[in-house]
Amino acid sequence: MLRLLLLRHARATQDSGEGDHARALTGRGREDSVRMGRAMNTRGYVPDLVVCSDAARTIETWRRLSPELAKMPKVAFTKALYLASPKNIRALIASSADDVKALMLIGHNPGIEECAIRLARKPVSKAENEKLAEMREKFPTCALAVLDFDVESWSGAGSGGILLEFLRPRDLMG
Repeated sequence: MLRLLLLRHARATQDSGEGDHARALTGRGREDSVRMGRAMNTRGYVPDLVVCSDAARTIETWRRLSPELAKMPKVAFTKALYLASPKNIRALIASSADDVKALMLIGHNPGIEECAIRLARKPVSKAENEKLAEMREKFPTCALAVLDFDVESWSGAGSGGILLEFLRPRDLMG
């Protein structure tokens, strides 16, 4: 069983003239990142490897989220995830080492959202159907899709992922 965590970066500032790649998180984005890290840790969603876009907002999301995890995974920052298409994200997943049992990608929309939707299997329960419908409706900033694949190799992680959870920042309030 392999677990994939797909996280969209937290809420970022508008482009202030420095360019899209340099956008930082807003105050809310910083808070959401910390809350998401706590929620991930509480639920046992601690990755072995994190592959993160090299944009400022994704790096800051990771740096605010990671101290909340029980253990620090290996991390790789890459331009390949910056505004990546679902096809490129899937290729990155497929090329991951098979000894990585829990893989987390931190990236951008629409690629992260579309990839999560394409990787999720046809729902087999009402709860799974509701999660997929919520994900299709809106994949907000700092939202996390958790998919489990009953395969031994990441190259086999296709469209049969069990959508275990779809967490949004608003789900963590209160």
